[in-house]
Amino acid sequence: MRPEAELHRDRPHRVAVLVRPGVMPLELGLVHQLFGSARRQSGPGAGTLLYDVVTCTLEPGPVPTDADFPIHVSHGPDVIDDAGTVLVPASEEPGQPETGGALGPALAGALARVRPGVRIASICTGAFVLAAAGLLDGRRATTHWRSADTFRRQFPHIELDPDVLFTDGGDVLTSAGEAAGIDLCLHLIRRDHGAAVAADVARRTVVPPYREGGQAQYVPQPVPEAGGTSTAPARAWALEHLDRPVSLSELAERASMSVRTFTRRFRAETGCSPGRWLTRQRVERARVLLEETDRPVEVIADDVGFGTGASLRAHFRDVVGVSPGVYRATFRGGMPQD
Repeated sequence: MRPEAELHRDRPHRVAVLVRPGVMPLELGLVHQLFGSARRQSGPGAGTLLYDVVTCTLEPGPVPTDADFPIHVSHGPDVIDDAGTVLVPASEEPGQPETGGALGPALAGALARVRPGVRIASICTGAFVLAAAGLLDGRRATTHWRSADTFRRQFPHIELDPDVLFTDGGDVLTSAGEAAGIDLCLHLIRRDHGAAVAADVARRTVVPPYREGGQAQYVPQPVPEAGGTSTAPARAWALEHLDRPVSLSELAERASMSVRTFTRRFRAETGCSPGRWLTRQRVERARVLLEETDRPVEVIADDVGFGTGASLRAHFRDVVGVSPGVYRATFRGGMPQD
């Protein structure tokens, strides 16, 4: 995460959505719904919209979708010139990079309009476009789990992580299958304006502000486990006790499972290990406390179960990308204090 909230205080941040024939209406709609409902929470201009979302295409006019209706797009790729964020949804149309086609001069030209420092993100198999344009070289990326093998064959030099919901490389981001675009958009809103704004958008849209785990939980299992119980009650209990140490054996006992069974089922349900999940939940709790309270970092570390300020700082920087002090200064004002 970078301290980007300051970039959008004077005017709405423009989000350009570059659609192609075969676009999925869900992916296009979720971008408009999420960014379009983000509002300033307090202070001067409270309630004003924080983003200006504009849809564009290579040739303005009717654009076929993967449904039984087209959409009409009035804007050409020139709107990308003034965008602060460019989003590339997926397309399953023949001839597109997702289906083995070339990038093409028109699409390459549109992407060339993205100014240095402007972030660009893909939804679902839109990652094929970013990869074909060379934007993912030397970066970690993800895409829909069903397309992972195809992606690896086409772009063997790119590090693909098919288990996560999205990747954040700073100015280049990718997300998994269609609904993971929701996770990506909320992440960008949170990165720009903090957890409170992202939570408000999530409430308006009736989706979780942060989804646990990755897309591994949605991949069909070769041999489903019959008659098994869920780890959800243990996770709910852990969220109520983040202020103290929570051991793997304690979680397994809460779920009435052996540690081995619990660990296997936990990963199948959430896409990550219990330890990684606990760390992320503690960081998310710390993020909210840094935004909404004046408690010192050492106190927050104790509140969320990290024990020491040094431990909180290390985990927070690893997950969020900056120190707790810089994060607080970004979203509450003032000078960083660590």
